Amino acid sequence: MNGPAILLADEPTGNLDSKTGEEIMALFDQLHAQGQTIVLVTHEHDIAEHAHRTVTLRDGLIGSDVSNHVHAVAGA
Repeated sequence: MNGPAILLADEPTGNLDSKTGEEIMALFDQLHAQGQTIVLVTHEHDIAEHAHRTVTLRDGLIGSDVSNHVHAVAGA
């Protein structure tokens, strides 16, 4: 499990309080800064805002695919 090519995270903040959810997202930000590719699935818009790229699905089809060039790293 050490050093995977891609980290898959399906609703990693589901059922967590907001403080713990932000701690998880800060960890993902750190991992990404170290070169880790992360694919995250979420229904939470505030969590999706952490992404560098956001792909939305609707009825099994891609609804949008947006590259977010400006990204604020938690704690920066």
